[in-house]
Amino acid sequence: MLGTLDHLVDRAQDAGIEDSILGDRLTEDMFTLELQFRVAVNQVLLALNQVAGMSLSLEESTYRSFAEIRERIATVRSHLGQSDPAKWARADDPVDLTLPNGVRFAMSSEEDIRDWIMPNFYFHVTMAYALLRHAGLAVGKMDFLPHMMRHRRASDC
Repeated sequence: MLGTLDHLVDRAQDAGIEDSILGDRLTEDMFTLELQFRVAVNQVLLALNQVAGMSLSLEESTYRSFAEIRERIATVRSHLGQSDPAKWARADDPVDLTLPNGVRFAMSSEEDIRDWIMPNFYFHVTMAYALLRHAGLAVGKMDFLPHMMRHRRASDC
């Protein structure tokens, strides 16, 4: 799904969508488009820290442009490539997660990925997609699932 984020940014840039929409949100109590991208990226960094034994800083600075978002996605992909699956936590290894608001969760690494990282990642990717659509970007379901194109076959119809 990092590929989906990158694809959405690529589509926005190709369409000439201005960086100024990074401050857009659907409702006042919702994260901005920029923060949707940043939180999605941070979920991957958090997973690498908690399960892959890495010590990566989470993104705290506001992304100022789509170009910067693409750079950050590329950096996270590089971190993923450098992680060693042999050093990853076992499914039942404990994870202790404290959120910025002080809420604390104690769970296994499997539960962390399944119950926290993946749902949050997908949520924020989906919100970025929705905000880009709301801003007028012509994207559809296959832009959310661009990785599926490698499985596409000619239809008999």
